[in-house]
Amino acid sequence: MISGWASAHRSRLWWHLVVQLRIVLGFAFVPSGLKKIIGQPFTDPANLGIFHDFLHAFHATGLLYRFVGVVQLVAALLLMTQFFGALGAMVFLPVCCGILVLCWGTGAIPTAIVVTAMTLAALFLLLWDFPLWAGLLRLRSDRMSSEPPAGIRLGIWSVCGAAIFFGYAGSCLWAGEIYRPRGMDWGAPGFYILPVLLSFLGVAFLVERSRLPKS
Repeated sequence: MISGWASAHRSRLWWHLVVQLRIVLGFAFVPSGLKKIIGQPFTDPANLGIFHDFLHAFHATGLLYRFVGVVQLVAALLLMTQFFGALGAMVFLPVCCGILVLCWGTGAIPTAIVVTAMTLAALFLLLWDFPLWAGLLRLRSDRMSSEPPAGIRLGIWSVCGAAIFFGYAGSCLWAGEIYRPRGMDWGAPGFYILPVLLSFLGVAFLVERSRLPKS
């Protein structure tokens, strides 16, 4: 098991999966975190049912609602910096697990499926950075290292994460609202902005490739 883990950490392909997953997973918390911080309801007040009733009551708590939004943004920023990705995953996971239990417990099946995938992704990221926190469980091996191999430039991916975060925040200020993806929402400017922001992942990959030494 350790040998397989060590082999994966020497693979640029696996590292590209990790750095992009950190950005995508972190960004998933940005819209919902911002909405909570500024006090906007997470769901339409006209929506009814146990899931929406909980969200209405959660919004009514005020300070708690905003605090969770701050925690979500902290987790997102830590993940998207890359250098603090392990800490970001540790903050992200318990928040995501709380949402997961809420969604399955209230029968919000489509949302529950998405959040389940997010939770599994966060668990994967924690396992990826196992050496950084393995000491807490007194489990450590000299063969395990979280340092990326040659060719993986975390600085480039950190800039990519920052560009996506601030690009989204800027688009929200420009539009005067916080856009959350809701399917094929052709009439919303945010629907077109999100693919542009996610294309930064491809740009970062090309920039990284251009920095590789010529053989």
